[in-house]
Amino acid sequence: MTPLYRLRQLRKAYGEPNPRLVLDVEALDIEAGEMLAIIGPSGAGKSTLLRLLNFLEAPTSGGLEFEGRPVPPNPPLYTQRRVTTVFQRPLMLSRSVYENVAFGLRPRGLPVDKRVAAVLDEVGLAALASAPAGQLSGGEMQRAALARALVLEPAALLLDEPTANLDPNNVGLIESILLRHRQAHGTTLVLVTHNVFQARRLAGQASGRAALLLAGRLVEAGPVDDFFSNPQDPRTAAFIRGDMVY
Repeated sequence: MTPLYRLRQLRKAYGEPNPRLVLDVEALDIEAGEMLAIIGPSGAGKSTLLRLLNFLEAPTSGGLEFEGRPVPPNPPLYTQRRVTTVFQRPLMLSRSVYENVAFGLRPRGLPVDKRVAAVLDEVGLAALASAPAGQLSGGEMQRAALARALVLEPAALLLDEPTANLDPNNVGLIESILLRHRQAHGTTLVLVTHNVFQARRLAGQASGRAALLLAGRLVEAGPVDDFFSNPQDPRTAAFIRGDMVY
């Protein structure tokens, strides 16, 4: 079966005249419907990788395929709309929760009312549909951002430290929503985080995989149980233990 993403010798560098290489992934496949948790310290290249997977930037060199096709520097709108990202600090429109969630549907010509109502119920915000988004708590705002992504029914949902600023109760709510949605819709989930415990918990419940990025390089990737219980690379073992690995 063709993977959803196929990365080969994928590199990203910034700066001129002496570009700085920040991402160098020799090979990585991401299967349709899987849960992949990518861990690593700050500055490891995790967010850069997500930007490439969401087609927000083009790689400097190497191959990036999506759904079996090479991704050009300016991918077609259809391809761009197959992927969406939820960020650590989401930006909300100065409108109601309903309007924020409906925002991406109208340009696509998709039905609005039923889809928005269903996803607001899914994330537990149905009672706040008419509330101004700016008045939401941090946890409610993150769930609204998640609803805004889920309502588009993307093939891949990319998550950039989506619960880093939340209390344990809201972390649990977000994780439960993600797991239920993946189970119901077969959505591919790619989470990047420095939180080893969350990576193990989420990927484990989804029978997924985990991977470690260090200094822009993919050190190791594998089934979550093997990755955390029997890592093959000493740097992976050290990072899981909580050692300072950079």
